Amino acid sequence: MARKEMVTLTNMCLIEDKEGNIVVQIRDPKRYRWAGVAFPGGHIEENECFYDSVVREVYEETGLTIKKAQLVGTKHWPDAEGHRYIVFLYKATEFSGQIHSTEEGEVCWVKKTDLAGMDLAYDLLEVLKVMDDPDLSEFFYRKKDSQGEWDKYFR
Repeated sequence: MARKEMVTLTNMCLIEDKEGNIVVQIRDPKRYRWAGVAFPGGHIEENECFYDSVVREVYEETGLTIKKAQLVGTKHWPDAEGHRYIVFLYKATEFSGQIHSTEEGEVCWVKKTDLAGMDLAYDLLEVLKVMDDPDLSEFFYRKKDSQGEWDKYFR
């Protein structure tokens, strides 16, 4: 078994205010495979630390500058090319600036309690579960069989 593997490194951030509102991004299904209501985030650039990447991505996609974002978990799975795709999950309750939409999608504040009734990106509620539950830190998809079935694991 190889000790190294190719990976894609990304991040995602739950931004929450004191009133229970969260920032969401509505991603266009014509442009994105992972479309619908999602949290801001994106790819980690070469030679960029994980924390700086989530601050940059949130700013680029929302106009907010997050502070003291906490790494609260990971989501990962083998991608179609056999590489591992890793999403570092962050949570931020301190921020400044005003939100704005970008070509990535419409950005808005919503009540966290309304999220389940929205047109969500695939598995966003499972991602939120890891972000909100201090007893969880990992969400992993593992191929169950050769027909493309997947098992979900939470740890």
